[in-house]
Amino acid sequence: MAFAPIANFRQAVSDWIFRATTPETPPVTLVQRRIFILPTRQGYFFAFTVLVLLMASINYALSLGFTLTFLLASMAGVAMLHTWRNLAHLRLRPGRCEPVFAGEMAHFNVSVETPSQTRFSIAMKRRDDEPAYADVMAAEPASISLAVNAMRRGVLQCGRIEVFTRYPVGFFHAWSYVDFGLAVLVYPRPDPAAGAPPSQSRSAAEEGIPIPGDEEFNMLRAYRAGDTARQIAWKALAREQGLLTKEFNATASSELWLDWDDTRAGDLEARLSILCHWVLQAENFGQAYGLRLPGREIPPSRGEGHRARCLEALALFEAPR
Repeated sequence: MAFAPIANFRQAVSDWIFRATTPETPPVTLVQRRIFILPTRQGYFFAFTVLVLLMASINYALSLGFTLTFLLASMAGVAMLHTWRNLAHLRLRPGRCEPVFAGEMAHFNVSVETPSQTRFSIAMKRRDDEPAYADVMAAEPASISLAVNAMRRGVLQCGRIEVFTRYPVGFFHAWSYVDFGLAVLVYPRPDPAAGAPPSQSRSAAEEGIPIPGDEEFNMLRAYRAGDTARQIAWKALAREQGLLTKEFNATASSELWLDWDDTRAGDLEARLSILCHWVLQAENFGQAYGLRLPGREIPPSRGEGHRARCLEALALFEAPR
């Protein structure tokens, strides 16, 4: 780890150089002009040690001392070159960033490729966050994931990413920056205490909640006396998984509206948490549902795409900045 003044100076210089960045077009190649390098704390200690050896060798006219001094200095020069080469010409591409719920860990993914030999101990980090490390093999892209705690709903921006290495001996810190404009959509935290939507308090047949039937396969359960031979999962029995029974559901066709006015909560975030829970519950039930928010209405439907649209609307509704 570098001295705090050195790290602060490096950060101030990089902030000035990259003060007006815009999202870059992938892939980004770390060419020579993008890479910076400075000694680490261990590097400065090593340089001080070499300087002391040089002064002692001059003072006492030690030929072996000169040999050792220049040998160590040349090794440091070679180490600096290898540190720079470990980062040079890497190709970076943004990965897919999946939405999460508030309170979960968001992951910003970046793919790293090397055009030649294996690169060791390549690290990435956001400002003030812990770094993530990976070795990048030739012709085999590596994915580095930066985990961030998503505390609030809305859009979580990744910001500028520092790519760095201290390989092979830790005497030098070579780094570069990249900004792909990565962002993660953070849904409201579901409120399990919200219960069922008000319209689901009636019978299952009226509201479209799954009911026993023979339309769609639901699950396998343990065999119970009285189950017909048609219900027995013979394939599972042949695989020596025991005697199991196939259970089917039928889904009522009524539509459900998840309405902002039905939440009856005290504040904005509590209402959105309730609606988020209702969206997940309705989707699990397999029924068609719509969403009503102040100024926006999403017509009833179902499926992963519809679920994502509803959760996105909740995440972006008067989202905090």
